[in-house]
Amino acid sequence: MTHLKPVLIVFSIFICIIFIVPTLLVLPFSSDKEKTNLNEKLEAGPGIGELADSVEVAVYRSGKEVIEKLPLEQYVVGVLAGEMPADFEKEALKAQALAARTFIVNKMMTEDTSLPKGADVTDTINDQVFKNPSELASLWGADAEWKLEKISEAVLETKGQVLTYNGKPITAAFFSTSNGYTENSEAYWQNEIPYLRSVKSPWDEKSPKFTDQKIIPITEFEQKLGVKLPKDGSVGTITSRTKGKRVANVDINGTSFTGREIRDKLGLKSSDFSWYLKDSHIVISTKGYGHGVGMSQYGANGMAKEGKNYKEIVTHYYKGVKITTSEKLLQKVTAQR
Repeated sequence: MTHLKPVLIVFSIFICIIFIVPTLLVLPFSSDKEKTNLNEKLEAGPGIGELADSVEVAVYRSGKEVIEKLPLEQYVVGVLAGEMPADFEKEALKAQALAARTFIVNKMMTEDTSLPKGADVTDTINDQVFKNPSELASLWGADAEWKLEKISEAVLETKGQVLTYNGKPITAAFFSTSNGYTENSEAYWQNEIPYLRSVKSPWDEKSPKFTDQKIIPITEFEQKLGVKLPKDGSVGTITSRTKGKRVANVDINGTSFTGREIRDKLGLKSSDFSWYLKDSHIVISTKGYGHGVGMSQYGANGMAKEGKNYKEIVTHYYKGVKITTSEKLLQKVTAQR
């Protein structure tokens, strides 16, 4: 019996190796296989095939510094996935799809020498954020299938539609959350654009991004703005506001700034701000998130929750525009290629 014990021990170890080692070898690769299967499902997901028959878009992928080409409508799916939460109302997603498609059609009809050679658009916030199915699989995980299906449906139901003003694609500006009003274009950019007018957007009050607070040390505040605060305990005087209720101009100890300059220099969520001095810090409260021009995404979602459709949403935020087909516009692009 004493001679059997070592044999039994060796046999037991051998059995463990047979069962455990293959499992250890398989486990690291199983998740990769599942991910690959999910990618394949997303790439061949509901509606994706129906969105393939459109002009090709060349997207510069800034992370890998390569150009990825895909049909325009599939590009819109990737932008919609990157720019708006999939759990938003369907009509809000359709409004965003319209804005995204209008942006790229406009971009493709305009020569842009700042783009890398061979690219129509980048995948950053300088243009529109874009995510492909592989990236969405990683980003969304178990929710990827239903999210992409919902987004693809929103794109499919608005397929080929763009926003035009006087027969031309508009600058379809959009942002996250307003302060209760959108902004006139000239309050943020130099040009006055007739369809980018300030409108009420009360739905944004329910946005989780409606208010924010930032606390900055006085030394940092002074350094970033290149000013010295007065010794009377004041910070600065807001001298005028825009049509959209944001800060137009402010005076800090004799130095004038626009609200946009303050927002950019201090990294604020919005140019609708107020502030006060507390000990050795400046406490800044903001309302809204983004530049405020064009369509508010949370406002669009609020409208959709009240039963408004995507056409009502876009014509509220973009004044005097028409929804037209992109086919004739894109013929000019196709002819140039």
